[in-house]
Amino acid sequence: MLRSLKRTAIISDMPQERFSYLGNISDEDKILLKNVVSWAKAAWEKNYTKYSFFLDERQQKLCEVVLRSEKLDNYSFWGGYDSADRKVIGFFPQGKVLQEDVYPIKPICFTYRTADKLSHRDFLGSLMSMRIERDCVGDIIVGEGKTNVLVYETVAQRVLYEVKKIGRVGVEASIGFDSSISCECKLSEISGTVSSLRADCVFSLATRLSRDKAALCIKTHGICIDHLISYKPDEKILQGQAFSVKGYGKYIFKSINGVSKKDRIHITLCKFI
Repeated sequence: MLRSLKRTAIISDMPQERFSYLGNISDEDKILLKNVVSWAKAAWEKNYTKYSFFLDERQQKLCEVVLRSEKLDNYSFWGGYDSADRKVIGFFPQGKVLQEDVYPIKPICFTYRTADKLSHRDFLGSLMSMRIERDCVGDIIVGEGKTNVLVYETVAQRVLYEVKKIGRVGVEASIGFDSSISCECKLSEISGTVSSLRADCVFSLATRLSRDKAALCIKTHGICIDHLISYKPDEKILQGQAFSVKGYGKYIFKSINGVSKKDRIHITLCKFI
């Protein structure tokens, strides 16, 4: 069983420029990428299976880019259900393909009164207060009076038997995934005009910040476009791409709707709510 990234030593010293084609990535990202390359090679050559902990969409994208560049394809992602955002990556030996039911993921369904309104943040906060690492928690799908939580198998028993309340709301937990809970994202539309498809222009429209403030946010925090981070305000955002800046939500560039007489571009964005 693989250890969490925060608890895994760097497997070997590799040149810092190895992942330079990915741009400005963190040391934690570099540790992850060094390890996934090693895990993929070891699984193939030594004939055994390994798994990561839960990865977010950006981490998954980075892993895919690096594994493709290394010409490694003995891996697959699974998050516990078909449209999961957070997923575990599994590496398998030559001639074997991983089945979904062997991944170290356990679904837990919480039930409570429909009058009690709980959020994703409520559930995640309760699990974090138990000192459960974030990479041991997958998707949290909140419904009316019931919520699915995907967790890593190493913490499943703790969650199942120790979580009796989420905030002040009493809950009951059972193993299983309730497929009646909708996994569809809720979106709100934002329409307006921009002078160009630069990241600072599009982000300014999305957040109603001035263009100068939008540019400063991007330079300071970075903008994640299709799960890859850029610190360049002049980075282009294309139709169909998702983007986010920490603390300002997540958006999708839905459509270009024409050009005004003053050469401003009419666009529509969708914000995840």
